Amino acid sequence: MTIDTCNFKDQKVIVRVDFNVPLDENGKITDDTRIRGALPTLKKVLADGGALIIMSHMGKPKGKVNPKFSLSQITDAVSEALGVPVQFAPDCAKAADQAAALKPGEVLLLENLRFYPEEEGKPVGVEKGTPEFDEAKKEMKERQKEFAKTLASYADCYIMDAFGTAHRSHASTAVVADYFDEDHKMHGYLMEKEVNAVDNVLSNIQRPFTAIMGGSKVSTKIGIIENLLGKVDNLILCGGMTYTFAKALGGKIGNSICEDDKLDLALDIIKQAKEKGVNLVLGVDCVAGDDFKNDCNTQVCPAKDIPDGWEGLDAGPETRERFADVIKSAKTILWNGPAGVFEFDNFAAGSRAIAEAIAEATENGAFSLIGGGDSVACINKFGMADKVSYISTGGGALLEAIEGKELPGIAAIKG
Repeated sequence: MTIDTCNFKDQKVIVRVDFNVPLDENGKITDDTRIRGALPTLKKVLADGGALIIMSHMGKPKGKVNPKFSLSQITDAVSEALGVPVQFAPDCAKAADQAAALKPGEVLLLENLRFYPEEEGKPVGVEKGTPEFDEAKKEMKERQKEFAKTLASYADCYIMDAFGTAHRSHASTAVVADYFDEDHKMHGYLMEKEVNAVDNVLSNIQRPFTAIMGGSKVSTKIGIIENLLGKVDNLILCGGMTYTFAKALGGKIGNSICEDDKLDLALDIIKQAKEKGVNLVLGVDCVAGDDFKNDCNTQVCPAKDIPDGWEGLDAGPETRERFADVIKSAKTILWNGPAGVFEFDNFAAGSRAIAEAIAEATENGAFSLIGGGDSVACINKFGMADKVSYISTGGGALLEAIEGKELPGIAAIKG
């Protein structure tokens, strides 16, 4: 069953979306890409005459209620985007009565799924590797099934449309599908588009293939970096991880972010790139600041010679040029992670240079795939979303799919 071949008239439909949107200190949405991405699926259910139950997580509340991560903050925004009033269920596991009362065309948004530890299915407060942990894990798996069963009981159909969490084996992304037969569970439009975009990158690589990996830590990207070394012609590593590599190569990095326990790993990546004939491009200079704020004092200095008391916060002018030259000649481009602290306008030039080079390459026929919350926020901040081929709503999910891993949120629907 697909969303196009299903008629939802008089059906209650529970949809797993990814409404983990960034909020400012007043609880206002700063980037609504993920909400807009889910609209085609949600509107199809309503247009057919179905009732809609929306479920999502927000942030990392770690199985506890935390008002800072309450989805009540976005109810009005979802209502405005959908063009219909949205009711709110303050407890996602105790919403049976509200769900039962829904009429065709009505919408109910459930409170943050991760307020319950059962959503993620991880034992809480038990040390890993102990016999108690194994026992707690078994017990939590049973609790997770019960939690998923409760969510499933609200509806006649289940739609998985949260690509951003498709790599997680959570109650709402994978387990809940077990409680629907194959004619009543399916992927939404967003999931279908995401899977097609990944296929486009992996099965139809036009060369040169350039990947740009940013972000603060090498450790969180190691799997994808190693996988990409077997696929790409050029690999640009930027953002905070620049300084781990700089230090590994004997550089002086001042107060810059660095994973001291990953210096050998950085050297190993450099060695692997050489062995595989991949052009590994690292930052040669940076814009350093004397404090972590937009209006601090700045100076341009070599990435391997940052003065004490200063930290690298963006790619420098020479680095930007090097990155842009490599990107502009590419025919397939993958971008995940910014080149600096782009949220501060004074440290956004590196990320902007990458975005502009990708836009130029795309205009010249390259296929460009942008993924991960920060990269998406970048491209939107610069007003260039319409100048790239595809923007993915998933960060980790996109990377795992490109690593060739089967995503639980996809497997659960395929059966």
